[in-house]
Amino acid sequence: MSADWRWEYDPDQDHVAGGIPSHVVREVERLADQLIDLARTGIDVSDLGNGPRPGGLRRMDAAGGWFYFLVAPREPLIIVVRIVPPFDAL
Repeated sequence: MSADWRWEYDPDQDHVAGGIPSHVVREVERLADQLIDLARTGIDVSDLGNGPRPGGLRRMDAAGGWFYFLVAPREPLIIVVRIVPPFDAL
């Protein structure tokens, strides 16, 4: 794995993080940065979090809620596709 890993929202930040409390978004972004740091060291991040199989959609807890992400090692890219805030933030 190379050192040029990055992460992004798909389709965009407004769609994924719009209306989500800022402390939850900050925690998701912090965790995404940590996934990038791990990937840059050569760790396979495609099986971190919860999911039915490595390489597929993954779920990770964040700030009382969770977020879904995909790992695209050929890009190399981590794609945050949905953030679910904790119930009390809805």
